[in-house]
Amino acid sequence: MGVDYKLIGKRIKEHRRSKSMTQEVLAEKADVTVGYISQIERGICKVNLDTMSIIADILDCEITDFISGSSTLQASYLQDEIYSKLKLCSQKQKKMVLEFVSMLIKYGE
Repeated sequence: MGVDYKLIGKRIKEHRRSKSMTQEVLAEKADVTVGYISQIERGICKVNLDTMSIIADILDCEITDFISGSSTLQASYLQDEIYSKLKLCSQKQKKMVLEFVSMLIKYGE
């Protein structure tokens, strides 16, 4: 698969929650069902660009906030997510992450 729909759904969910908005409210404003919003956020269905654009407008963000770096074929895939988690780590944890990544590179998959 070339697009990580679970990642897109996770980002939509994070934006929705940052606005303190429920799935019900988002669904109503987007004129879709709550079940559909739930499926989008869990990455079960492939949300189309028109719906994603409507959701972005409702959540007052850019559609690129959802799709940037979501292609599994891009070198930047998951880069933002990794960086945001790394920022939360202590210096000791960062060193451990670096050692782990170095081992992954050295010994392959």
